[in-house]
Amino acid sequence: MISGPPREPVDMPSALRPFVLEKPYEFVWRNELGGLTLRVGEPATCVYVKWTPVHSGVDLDAEVERLSWAAPFTPVPLVLDVGSDAQGSWLVTRGINGENAVSPKWLQDPRTATTALGNGLRALHDAFDVGSCPFNWSANSRLQSVERRVKDGLISDHEFPLEFAGMTISAALLELRVVPAEDLVVCHGDACAPNTLLNESGDWIAHVDFDRLGVGDRWADLSIAAWSSVWNYGPGWEQNVYDAYGYEPDSAKIRYYRLLWDLE
Repeated sequence: MISGPPREPVDMPSALRPFVLEKPYEFVWRNELGGLTLRVGEPATCVYVKWTPVHSGVDLDAEVERLSWAAPFTPVPLVLDVGSDAQGSWLVTRGINGENAVSPKWLQDPRTATTALGNGLRALHDAFDVGSCPFNWSANSRLQSVERRVKDGLISDHEFPLEFAGMTISAALLELRVVPAEDLVVCHGDACAPNTLLNESGDWIAHVDFDRLGVGDRWADLSIAAWSSVWNYGPGWEQNVYDAYGYEPDSAKIRYYRLLWDLE
């Protein structure tokens, strides 16, 4: 399964049915873990229901904590409800008036979209107060999690992307144990194009999906934001993300954080 808007009919989890009674709705996203995002209501007053199955590893309570902490610093979705049952858990937030950077409009205008990716991420990093952030997303903490999963047999037959072709898990772990000096910011944790919202003019206005927010190296976010420009718009747009962010590419950190991301 590839993350993106569902292209086939979706079986609605029973917990979501009460949210859509006599209201227009649309499934707008499905991720690789089986999680779903549902838009409910008219555009001007819509809410979003994020649902994740049991055992997906996604902690929506953790996202609520992070949204509450982040709200004084940057535009984030307002939490309306959170809950769980035997099948999974859900988070309901008020809609933000904008489109994500992979909507049809912005897929046709990658220069504007990738500029917004870089501008928005820089604004996010500059807005947060590192010293007061209680959440950790450091390279060491993430690597420890990866190593536990390898030890438990949860990562065994891994298919690396093309730029790491021929890599083995043992070689990857050996490389990742040499952590570059960190330039600390409060990271979004999933700064990909779909989590960046734009207004009608193509300016960044907000981010969504904060379940991994925490203190880490700015390149842990920036390398993935630029990588997502390749996934969503095709080759050739990474530099535009870096230019809009205001940093020249750091090839060593880009490699490090992409390899770490790929194993998570």
